[in-house]
Amino acid sequence: MKTQHKTRIILAAWALFVVTLHAAPDVQGAGNAQKVTEAELAAEPVPVAILGFAERGAAVKGTADKIADLLFAELAAHAGLWLVDRQDLQKTLSEQELSASGMVNPDQAVKIGSLTGAKVLITGSVFEIDKNLHIVAKVIGTETTRVLGASVKGLARDDLGPLVAQLAAKVAETVTQKSGLLVAPEIKLEDRIAALNKALGDKVRPVVSVRIAERHVGQATIDPAAETEVSLFCKETGFTVLDKADASKADLRIEGEGFSEFGLRRGNLVSVKARVEVKAVDLKSGEVVAIDRETAVEVDLTEQIAGKKALQTAAARIAERMLPKLVK
Repeated sequence: MKTQHKTRIILAAWALFVVTLHAAPDVQGAGNAQKVTEAELAAEPVPVAILGFAERGAAVKGTADKIADLLFAELAAHAGLWLVDRQDLQKTLSEQELSASGMVNPDQAVKIGSLTGAKVLITGSVFEIDKNLHIVAKVIGTETTRVLGASVKGLARDDLGPLVAQLAAKVAETVTQKSGLLVAPEIKLEDRIAALNKALGDKVRPVVSVRIAERHVGQATIDPAAETEVSLFCKETGFTVLDKADASKADLRIEGEGFSEFGLRRGNLVSVKARVEVKAVDLKSGEVVAIDRETAVEVDLTEQIAGKKALQTAAARIAERMLPKLVK
């Protein structure tokens, strides 16, 4: 608990630093700078990715990229948001052959979120009608797939800067004030265990051994986070878990591997992506009873801790899906 409290304090200090560094005077009442409330400082920033905007009509040709860049600059000043670097984002999307500009459906949102660690995606479109320029932003929760909107209108001949500043203020307000609709609430471990126990019911739990090898690309492995998490879920839901020395006495062997790798860095925060693959094997028959895999992204102050968190998250999701398949 002390470590989590310390992390929140450092994150809050980082957020305040970003505001001080980037904040600018208000423009036409919309304002670049956001008032930082105690509630915002106490909460961890929401990871946000700004995708491309679609240009609808020849009259707005060449404006979409400018809008996305200006919006990134405006939102970078907000204490409640943590923006995925646009160059890293475009590289990731390019590698995955995802064309997302203005055309993000729920399935794409979930996939982009898992690739980048973003919990909220911002995309949209720009068009001109009757000499008025309209910019419409879609604010998409990658975990909930909920879509909210924000829009601004100005004269086509006006500069983009003040108009995007207004849009940024509306988007930031939407993300921070309606985060409950966009970001899935964090479920406590005891609640997850209780739900899993309910799903398992009074079915017979087999005796299991757990062995999940893992590594962090480019660094030495410290401890088995994925293996520990799966073992914890097994133990807390009534499975008998044998140590390695007695693994041959188990009914089922849960085995697999996981790895984590550095994603990107912004200020003092580091994101790491991890993947875990697991299968459960019947030791008597050799039959593969269940098999699963999961990818997760986590953000923290150090690369190693972020990597462990990502492996832990992926392993927990696998355990929740796999354990019901192992009981009789």
